[in-house]
Amino acid sequence: MSQYILSIDQGTSSTKTLVFDAQGKAIAKGSEPLLTHYFNDGYVEQDPNEIYQNVLISVTKCLKDFTEKGFDQNEIKAIGISNQRETFVVWDKEGNPLHNAIVWQCKRSAAICERLKNEGLSETVNEITGLIIDPYFSATKLMWLQENDQVVTNAIKNGNAFFGTIDTWLLYKLTKGASYKTDYTNASRTLLFNLNSLHWDNELIEKFGLTNIQLPAIQASSSYFGSTTIDSLFEKEIAITAMIGDSHAAAFGEGCFTPGTAKATLGTGCSILMNIGHLPVRSNYGMMSTICWSTESEINYALEGVIVSCGATIEWIKNELNLFTDSRDTEAMANAVVDNGGVYLIPSFSGLGSPHWQMNRRASISGMSFGTTKNHIVRAALESIPYQIKDVINAMEQDAGVVLSCLYVDGGITANQFVLSFLSALLKKQLAKVSISDVSALGAALLAGLKAGVYADMESLAKLETGKSIVPPNTENNFDQYYQEWTKRIDSDL
Repeated sequence: MSQYILSIDQGTSSTKTLVFDAQGKAIAKGSEPLLTHYFNDGYVEQDPNEIYQNVLISVTKCLKDFTEKGFDQNEIKAIGISNQRETFVVWDKEGNPLHNAIVWQCKRSAAICERLKNEGLSETVNEITGLIIDPYFSATKLMWLQENDQVVTNAIKNGNAFFGTIDTWLLYKLTKGASYKTDYTNASRTLLFNLNSLHWDNELIEKFGLTNIQLPAIQASSSYFGSTTIDSLFEKEIAITAMIGDSHAAAFGEGCFTPGTAKATLGTGCSILMNIGHLPVRSNYGMMSTICWSTESEINYALEGVIVSCGATIEWIKNELNLFTDSRDTEAMANAVVDNGGVYLIPSFSGLGSPHWQMNRRASISGMSFGTTKNHIVRAALESIPYQIKDVINAMEQDAGVVLSCLYVDGGITANQFVLSFLSALLKKQLAKVSISDVSALGAALLAGLKAGVYADMESLAKLETGKSIVPPNTENNFDQYYQEWTKRIDSDL
């Protein structure tokens, strides 16, 4: 009898559901777009019930594709869930949302973050959670609700406010309230989780004024969370055996199983996660510490770096400077010149993220002359992506004392061979480009299959052929010089 895994990837803009076979191959898929509400004051919300219905529609589409291809739903052995990480819901015991879901992009708690910093909590928060005080993480926006929404205020006071990231919300709905849990990766993104004890931190909960909030039980990413029929889409209950944040799921799906392996998702921005092994490391170089992934017998930690502008830089060059009409043309334009002609673009359109954290810095283009062409400017824009990634990798290596062994890359920019070749040359390491676009769903499926017995152990996962192409490092010798010039421009007052 064949064995399959249903993987639900609940993202910010859509839910994708895939069925994977025992070889890690996707054989069916369903996708459904999700509405996000953006308000002028920087508030970003989603309807929790719409999120759940969105998941049901996505699963229905996937199962239709699965059965129409001649497969049997009864052979689906387990369910894995990956999710947008910091987005959260607050609901009552009956499962009724008390407010819209607050999305990770929301900035409503900026003033609260400043207040906490002024109270001298930055060091304490970083030491306990591995994170920084920022609206990006869940807790300060939960504080905002507690201070500004009377329904939530009363519910917390009465002990009838159930907090959860989207994985927990879906689990609660799928099990009809029988299971209230999360995994280590999602807990580690809330600003309420102690990275050292692996428990919710009562000191922070009290300091944040959130005493009496209900918090889910925390367990390994690959473990038993509950069983569901997914609102009767299945005749019998199926075990949910994995829950994990989407970036962490991507790292697992790409193969970041050992210290020194890292993944970079090259999209509008860039998220980089490096596996640093079985012990947490507090960063001295602008990284965030988090959980990479976990099984019931093993926890792997990670350092994470966030780059604000990658693909966004290319879009700005296209839309505002009109140097090209199709982003795919940039590869040929960059290769049309032998180098960048001394031109460097610092893409701090919304500030610089890891490891610099210069959020008030403005973008700049420097080094131009009458000999500068549009190809030089485009090349400088593309080069800024590998430079920023090298900045992050250097910081991670210094923090963790671990040397990068392999960088897995995914995301839309990986279609640009100039960027990949330049990056491999800067790092002096080969890159592994993942062919599957739904790598977060794959990671959740592998973790679910591991607990469900579809895969025997981690060694068997490492042997799976999940489709990777190798980008060898360029052997030219002048890339160190290019990077030295980049660091001078970063350190300047431009």
